[in-house]
Amino acid sequence: MPEKSEYKLNFEIVPDGCWYNNLRNNLPKKVWDTVRTDAYSRANGKCMICGRKATRLEAHERWSYDEERAIQKLEDVIAVCHACHSVIHIGRTQLLGEEEKAEKHFCYVNKCSYADYRKALGKANEVHRRRNLVPEWGFDVSFLEKYGIKTGVSN
Repeated sequence: MPEKSEYKLNFEIVPDGCWYNNLRNNLPKKVWDTVRTDAYSRANGKCMICGRKATRLEAHERWSYDEERAIQKLEDVIAVCHACHSVIHIGRTQLLGEEEKAEKHFCYVNKCSYADYRKALGKANEVHRRRNLVPEWGFDVSFLEKYGIKTGVSN
């Protein structure tokens, strides 16, 4: 799973070399639809992080990163509300000029202060910097085998 945290909602800043290395871009549409629909079904109409009912959920890929072996591994696909997804992908949210909303949602869901938000963001940025030292990541999507999809690690 992503790095352990004291918080329910966390930042998951993807290493620069892994941008666009996601399921939606790498699977046939029909297969991606099966995976994301399963996540929506498991969510039962609620965000799997904050628990808020949502008429529109978004599929979020949970990745772990083995820095020694340089492997980006898919751990799960979950259904989240837009507000939680904005926090998770804080870098994109900042580029869109929507950090203030994400900050408030982070603090609300995690019952923490602005100082806690800044500290957690600093830690996430440090992990991001460290992971960016890996020159090239392999891609392990063996998680998808539960859907009958043959996979493995590719470099």
